[in-house]
Amino acid sequence: MNAIEISHLRVLRGGRVVLPDLSCTVSSGIITGLLGPSGSGKTTLIRAIVGVQRVLSGQLTVLGRPAGSPELRRLVGYVTQSPSVYADLTVSENLAYFASMAGVARSAVPAVIETVSLGAFRQTPVSQLSGGERARVSLAAALLPAPRLLVLDEPTVGLDPVLRQELWDLFHRLAQDGVSFLISSHVMDEAGRCQQLILLREGRVLATGTPPDLLRHTETKSLEEAFLRLIAAEVTS
Repeated sequence: MNAIEISHLRVLRGGRVVLPDLSCTVSSGIITGLLGPSGSGKTTLIRAIVGVQRVLSGQLTVLGRPAGSPELRRLVGYVTQSPSVYADLTVSENLAYFASMAGVARSAVPAVIETVSLGAFRQTPVSQLSGGERARVSLAAALLPAPRLLVLDEPTVGLDPVLRQELWDLFHRLAQDGVSFLISSHVMDEAGRCQQLILLREGRVLATGTPPDLLRHTETKSLEEAFLRLIAAEVTS
């Protein structure tokens, strides 16, 4: 079973068609990258997947259930672009609060803190953390219910290369444990860190496949070149 199945999805935001007729799938147990420039519809698609975006038409199933179904709340973890944690609370206090909101025992908090490598900061107020550390607190909150799918919207934006590498290492460790990922980014050099790619442009799927497949198909040496060639082919077709 695919983690996500999308068929002829049509979404309007602010009276404008953002996703006119989108169809794609996200495989289970791997890291799928949702790549495209700013304004391509990545965030709108992610919001539809996690059930917080109204859909005009089409079918969208997540882990075999309609997107937004109540039972998906414990099965899908969602991390927004900006860290969604409380600056005046410590790391432990934040996660204890989110555990109670998710109906998860507080005993799960220490293990999640260690998973995201924040053990040294458990009693530190979030206001004193770096951007990368705050991002890991948000990720820890999403991990509390032990989700089967993690949907991350630009999780590494604004981070330095070292912090980005640390987060991607963590994503791969979690994927090896069976967690499915959909990770959006507009940074093409992150595409090579994914096992599957969905290239989005102006609300439409430009191409899908593994990074090596896309390079072979476009006869290019980098994924940025591949993306540009696919755009050029679309414009001239």
